[in-house]
Amino acid sequence: MPKGIYECIDCGHREALDSSKPFIENACPKCGGDMLHVGFQEDKEGAPFGVQIERPILPEDLEAKLKTFYELELKGVEGSVFVFEVREIHEDNFERVLRELEEFGYWGALKKREGKVILFVFPAQEVKKNNKWLPWIFLIATIFTTLLAGYYLSTGYIAILNYYNLPGIRNPYIHAVAFSISVMTILGTHELGHKIAAACHGVKATMPYFIPFPSMLGTLGAVIRVKSPLPTRDAAIDLGVSGPITGFLVAIPVSIIGLRLSIPIPADQIQSMEGGIAFGENLIFTLLEKYVVTFPDNTVVFLHPVAIAGWVGILVTFLNLIPAAQLDGGHIARAFLSERTHRYLTMCTGIMLIAMSYFWVGWLIWGMLILLMGSIGNPGALDEIAPISKKRLVLVAIAVIIFLVSATPRPLWVTG
Repeated sequence: MPKGIYECIDCGHREALDSSKPFIENACPKCGGDMLHVGFQEDKEGAPFGVQIERPILPEDLEAKLKTFYELELKGVEGSVFVFEVREIHEDNFERVLRELEEFGYWGALKKREGKVILFVFPAQEVKKNNKWLPWIFLIATIFTTLLAGYYLSTGYIAILNYYNLPGIRNPYIHAVAFSISVMTILGTHELGHKIAAACHGVKATMPYFIPFPSMLGTLGAVIRVKSPLPTRDAAIDLGVSGPITGFLVAIPVSIIGLRLSIPIPADQIQSMEGGIAFGENLIFTLLEKYVVTFPDNTVVFLHPVAIAGWVGILVTFLNLIPAAQLDGGHIARAFLSERTHRYLTMCTGIMLIAMSYFWVGWLIWGMLILLMGSIGNPGALDEIAPISKKRLVLVAIAVIIFLVSATPRPLWVTG
């Protein structure tokens, strides 16, 4: 089989690969962009290993459809990719263009090269079907691990009630269920926000995958996998902000309920705090404690498991909004930045988080993870020509505010 020549649609890098697929996502070794099949590697006689490859022909009805969207000129056919120079854009809604191209079995990418607008048209990739059972298996497992975590946290809460002889519910199973429901609701709402945004823009995505983890919190969060390219920068922003905003809106009332159930103890009555777990403060928790759930001065607050669930939801929001790699904040940043600038931002962010491990060892893991994800790159939207709408700028401003108020520089530490 002849090797295919692939060109990155972001940085222009070319190389030969053992593939003939028309489109390979995130395959560029330099910038992590999408690679388009533009030809075959030739032998000394000029033929691709002696194999005669027929030049593809663009269907006439597809060409006619393209001319209703753009004033364009075919500049060449590279492999199975048709390359057009766009002189004038008649249809600003690239999502509509993409939908109609898919009816012909094609995808498109609108990029700027050397001051010119270039349209790449290529055969659409087959999107693999979702596994119907795996999300449910992960969901059940995560419910179990969060119940275990909730039970563990409940024993500590009940021990405080008993030690100070305070009134309150002493059934650990009730607190465990409340913790599990709170955590699962916040994480589920976050991922559901992504899923709805993806559906609104015609982006194919899996169902949410909850990640069970036997620990004090019972989970490492939840994810959805996007299985088709993001059509526009507006779509990238919508997918980036939808999860953090919706999850944050649920985490706030959960935090308020949990704080009202929490136990404030005067500092002078506490003999020892050694071996306890301290939860780092963020601005939104500080505001809630000061203006919504007012605690007396000079008190130490022992958080109810539901308050811990709300705190976890706010921390997850902050972590997801870090502007790097393929995190939610990374998709938002990529909508405004070039691939190269975004890669530099990711590298700087990863290094900065590793330096912050002086305050919390978890930042070492996050910094290394971001650097690893950053090596893959973020290809961005298919249409990088259309401007970002004003409504999305408002959403980005909201996301930045949420990022700042939920920032937790030192999330956890052991007292002593």
